[in-house]
Amino acid sequence: MKEKIVNFFNDVVKEMKKVTWPTKDELKESTVVVIVTCLIIAAFTYLIDMIVAQLFKGLF
Repeated sequence: MKEKIVNFFNDVVKEMKKVTWPTKDELKESTVVVIVTCLIIAAFTYLIDMIVAQLFKGLF
């Protein structure tokens, strides 16, 4: 059992060495893209919610 655990962590270390980590600039750019996308989706959802709420107000 102990040997399996040690092998697991050795494999994790090997795989982590293969990872290509983003540069600081790439990370900043990706963060901006995610935040802008979230804002656009939030605005769209808010707009649709307001439209549906007005439709229901008119119906009832």
